[in-house]
Amino acid sequence: MGLLKNLLKSVAGDALSQLKETLNTTMAGQAPQPARKVAQAPSTPQPAEVPERSEAEWQAYFRDILQTEFSGYGIREDVPVTAIAGAAADEFQLYRTRPTQVYRAEWGQPYTFVLDQGGVPKAVVMLGAGHSHSANVKYLIARMYAKKSGLPYINFYTQMPNERGYVIGRLHRFLG
Repeated sequence: MGLLKNLLKSVAGDALSQLKETLNTTMAGQAPQPARKVAQAPSTPQPAEVPERSEAEWQAYFRDILQTEFSGYGIREDVPVTAIAGAAADEFQLYRTRPTQVYRAEWGQPYTFVLDQGGVPKAVVMLGAGHSHSANVKYLIARMYAKKSGLPYINFYTQMPNERGYVIGRLHRFLG
């Protein structure tokens, strides 16, 4: 405990000295000098940084995981909702604030991946950014038709880290 306390005092003292030096230099009309690197005290872990990836890069990343970790499944990409639900037009209430109305399967966002076993669809995997899975009508239609077809709708947000272990674990929870 004493070591941590001393480290914190040292870091705080260095930071305070640096601030005073910058203020004094600025007040004297001189340009401030670049800040020197100060040792930082141990901190709580920060969330993993989300890699900057394009939509195609995210799809390639997930494709690799599916091919290597779920090789017992056939993988289809960019599958139209109609390939699962047919030319359906069913009534759903997609938003709590709106009435039930008819939505056509063809209006749904194509499934990023469909996992098959023996030619039978077993699950859909959807990638989306922002609030797409919970607010975008195309994604909501795709989700409802997956549900109606008895398929797990496994969604991933591309603004999140989606670390490999997390993705594999989540897919296993849905696939059994």
